[in-house]
Amino acid sequence: MTEEKSRIGRLYGVGVGPGDPELLTLKAARILGEVPVIFVPQKANESDSLAKAIIRDVVSKSKPEIVGLVFPMSRDNELLAKHWHEAAETIWQYLSAGKDCAFVNLGDPLIYGTFIHVLETLKKSYPEVDVEVIPGVSSINAAAARGLVPLAVDDDRVAIISSSCEDKFIREVLENFDTVVFMKVNMTFDRVFDILEDLGLTEKCLYARRCTTEDEEIVRGISNLKGQKLDYFSLLIVRK
Repeated sequence: MTEEKSRIGRLYGVGVGPGDPELLTLKAARILGEVPVIFVPQKANESDSLAKAIIRDVVSKSKPEIVGLVFPMSRDNELLAKHWHEAAETIWQYLSAGKDCAFVNLGDPLIYGTFIHVLETLKKSYPEVDVEVIPGVSSINAAAARGLVPLAVDDDRVAIISSSCEDKFIREVLENFDTVVFMKVNMTFDRVFDILEDLGLTEKCLYARRCTTEDEEIVRGISNLKGQKLDYFSLLIVRK
């Protein structure tokens, strides 16, 4: 008789939305209430995270094991790859033991999500991994809703880009798309603002930070933001 192959657990990449726990989807809430292990991304030496706060009530009865995975706030690809690898190995330890697990990701897991890098790293080492992604309400949708800004109408063209892109590319995108969403705008706002001012678009902007949380801020007069230290969870919508 051949030995029965042990079961590999399923990994759920769960989008938990932008901050308001009520924006968790029904499926996300169900999965989080069923899995025995939940992975929560966090900064170094921090026990709490926004994602963890969002799911607190959902998991209060099931009491899964909460495992923090550290991802530093860095642009050093070599350093980040090291942490993605460590996270993937930690996740695999649970999956290979037959445990279903969830990796929670703010917003949607597949829109600039940390989950993307972890999944790619995990699949390289363990191609047999079983994965299901539960989409979530993104910060883009939340900001548009809170600011009452349409993202697209009829034949409008929409672009979502990192604000760390080169100036030339940013100008081309602004000239060729009706709506442009700038992600990761906290470190590059002044540079992006100068481009917007040069193109006469500063009055067509909406800045949003920590949408749907108690720290939410929606700003339309973005000139006052120049020179300020902005929140990591910030984005800018330009609607021409």
